[in-house]
Amino acid sequence: MQTALIVWFIFINTVTYLVMSEDKRRARMGRERMPERTLFLLAAIGGALGTWIAMYRKRHKTRHLSFKIGVPLLLFLNAVLYGYFWG
Repeated sequence: MQTALIVWFIFINTVTYLVMSEDKRRARMGRERMPERTLFLLAAIGGALGTWIAMYRKRHKTRHLSFKIGVPLLLFLNAVLYGYFWG
Protein backbone atom coordinates (compact mmCIF):
# COMPACT_ATOMS: atom_id res chain seq x y z
CA MET A 1 0.00 0.00 0.00
CA GLN A 2 2.81 2.43 0.85
CA THR A 3 4.54 1.92 -2.49
CA ALA A 4 1.32 2.64 -4.35
CA LEU A 5 0.79 5.76 -2.26
CA ILE A 6 4.29 7.03 -3.06
CA VAL A 7 3.79 6.34 -6.77
CA TRP A 8 0.43 8.15 -6.68
CA PHE A 9 1.92 11.11 -4.80
CA ILE A 10 4.74 11.52 -7.34
CA PHE A 11 2.45 10.95 -10.33
CA ILE A 12 -0.39 13.32 -9.37
CA ASN A 13 1.93 16.10 -8.24
CA THR A 14 4.00 15.87 -11.42
CA VAL A 15 0.87 15.95 -13.57
CA THR A 16 -0.55 18.87 -11.60
CA TYR A 17 2.70 20.83 -11.90
CA LEU A 18 2.79 20.22 -15.65
CA VAL A 19 -0.88 21.23 -16.08
CA MET A 20 -0.30 24.45 -14.13
CA SER A 21 2.81 25.16 -16.22
CA GLU A 22 0.88 24.57 -19.44
CA ASP A 23 -1.91 26.87 -18.26
CA LYS A 24 0.65 29.60 -17.58
CA ARG A 25 2.14 29.09 -21.05
CA ARG A 26 -1.31 29.36 -22.61
CA ALA A 27 -2.02 32.51 -20.59
CA ARG A 28 1.12 34.16 -21.97
CA MET A 29 0.13 33.21 -25.50
CA GLY A 30 -3.47 34.39 -25.11
CA ARG A 31 -4.85 30.92 -25.85
CA GLU A 32 -7.66 28.89 -24.34
CA ARG A 33 -7.00 28.16 -20.66
CA MET A 34 -7.56 25.30 -18.25
CA PRO A 35 -10.66 25.83 -16.11
CA GLU A 36 -9.84 26.74 -12.50
CA ARG A 37 -12.18 23.95 -11.50
CA THR A 38 -9.82 21.44 -13.15
CA LEU A 39 -6.81 22.92 -11.35
CA PHE A 40 -8.59 22.69 -8.00
CA LEU A 41 -9.75 19.14 -8.73
CA LEU A 42 -6.17 18.04 -9.41
CA ALA A 43 -5.08 19.67 -6.16
CA ALA A 44 -7.94 18.05 -4.24
CA ILE A 45 -7.16 14.51 -5.42
CA GLY A 46 -3.64 14.67 -4.09
CA GLY A 47 -1.78 17.21 -6.21
CA ALA A 48 -1.89 20.24 -3.94
CA LEU A 49 1.89 20.25 -3.49
CA GLY A 50 2.41 20.33 -7.27
CA THR A 51 -0.11 23.16 -7.55
CA TRP A 52 1.53 25.14 -4.76
CA ILE A 53 5.03 24.72 -6.21
CA ALA A 54 3.85 25.71 -9.70
CA MET A 55 2.04 28.76 -8.34
CA TYR A 56 5.24 30.20 -6.95
CA ARG A 57 7.82 28.87 -9.40
CA LYS A 58 5.78 29.98 -12.43
CA ARG A 59 4.11 32.96 -10.71
CA HIS A 60 0.75 31.63 -11.75
CA LYS A 61 -2.56 32.26 -9.98
CA THR A 62 -0.76 33.92 -7.06
CA ARG A 63 -3.05 36.97 -7.18
CA HIS A 64 -6.22 34.90 -6.98
CA LEU A 65 -7.53 34.84 -3.43
CA SER A 66 -9.21 31.49 -4.07
CA PHE A 67 -5.81 29.97 -4.89
CA LYS A 68 -3.91 31.81 -2.13
CA ILE A 69 -6.31 30.38 0.46
CA GLY A 70 -7.61 27.24 -1.22
CA VAL A 71 -4.32 25.61 -2.21
CA PRO A 72 -2.74 25.77 1.27
CA LEU A 73 -5.97 24.35 2.73
CA LEU A 74 -5.94 21.54 0.18
CA LEU A 75 -2.25 20.98 0.88
CA PHE A 76 -3.07 20.54 4.57
CA LEU A 77 -5.96 18.21 3.72
CA ASN A 78 -3.71 16.22 1.37
CA ALA A 79 -1.08 15.89 4.12
CA VAL A 80 -3.71 14.61 6.57
CA LEU A 81 -5.07 12.10 4.07
CA TYR A 82 -1.63 10.91 2.96
CA GLY A 83 -0.71 10.49 6.63
CA TYR A 84 -3.90 8.54 7.30
CA PHE A 85 -3.36 6.15 4.41
CA TRP A 86 0.37 5.84 5.15
CA GLY A 87 -0.25 4.46 8.64
